[in-house]
Amino acid sequence: MELKDLLPGIIGSFVGVMGWLLVGIYIQRRQFVRQARNAAKAVYFELDVNRTALAVAHDLGAFTPLNRASFERLLPELATLLSAVELKAVVAAYMAHAGYTQLSEADGLPESVRRAALVEITRLHQEALDTLSRRAFTPAEAKLMQASAADARQRGEELRRVTQ
Repeated sequence: MELKDLLPGIIGSFVGVMGWLLVGIYIQRRQFVRQARNAAKAVYFELDVNRTALAVAHDLGAFTPLNRASFERLLPELATLLSAVELKAVVAAYMAHAGYTQLSEADGLPESVRRAALVEITRLHQEALDTLSRRAFTPAEAKLMQASAADARQRGEELRRVTQ
């Protein structure tokens, strides 16, 4: 056999291998992005539950423990999806949990100070939720969630009016 007979086979093999390599990298990248978005969704809902606990603490003075299990477990995936600034917003919300715990245990703290601290911790949670919402959900999903939240607020206001 001569080189001119082997050359088309060698070139074809090289192109085939490179094609499969690129397809494999593309599929793997999409899988990593999907996993990271799913992690962001899990942390989003954990923060949303925590925000509800903060509202109860602010309005009723009942402090329940805040959750952080999803955040601790999924932080590596979040780091692949979020920029440093975005990740800092999420981490700040979880760092505020220490302040929440101190508020729940502090006796003799003026109510105005307690409420102001809870408002700030809630703001940090809302900032993290907004950040995660932009990165974890499609625009259609985000719109549906906003509509659902608006309906829930309206039902809550109606319930308050009825019970007062």
